[in-house]
Amino acid sequence: MLQDIIATCRSYRRFDESARLSRATLVSWVDAARLVASSGNAQPLRYAVATDEGVCAQVFSCCAWAKALPDWDGPEPGERPSGYIAICRDRDRTLADTFTAWDEGIAAQTIMLQAAEAGFGGCIVGSFKKRGVADALGIDRERFQPDLVLALGKPAEKVRVTSMSPGGSTAYWRDAEGVHHVPKRALADVLL
Repeated sequence: MLQDIIATCRSYRRFDESARLSRATLVSWVDAARLVASSGNAQPLRYAVATDEGVCAQVFSCCAWAKALPDWDGPEPGERPSGYIAICRDRDRTLADTFTAWDEGIAAQTIMLQAAEAGFGGCIVGSFKKRGVADALGIDRERFQPDLVLALGKPAEKVRVTSMSPGGSTAYWRDAEGVHHVPKRALADVLL
């Protein structure tokens, strides 16, 4: 059921790096994303896919991890993503930054849901060195701008959604056992 997939589709930041993703799998997820809604049907998004270990290492070095966990530098060797998808805007097709950002969010979540359904997970990374990612993935920076990086792999951590009290903090945190807790507002608190 879709609700169950949504519940398991969390931001994972530690992976079983030995569980390699295939290029064909990532391409199939992009195939689903290309079918989703697009503002004005402009379809400005393009995708660069990486599963090669060397390329993945280059992309990894360009990404920032978990702003709310300042004492954590990111996944250790063996815990890193085994695949990446960069979502890029085609500068020749973009209607407006806001519309493109909406399209990118819809596409990113569609890919993450595909990953969750297949038993994988990931993290939508917005804080990364654009030039470095473009160079690692062979993206023509004159025409295409990478805006999001989806770090993907087999999750090697537990992520739990926790109830948030009204007015409580939305900051995620890890407990002593390394379980990642993500506070979420109650349904009554989001309905107007």
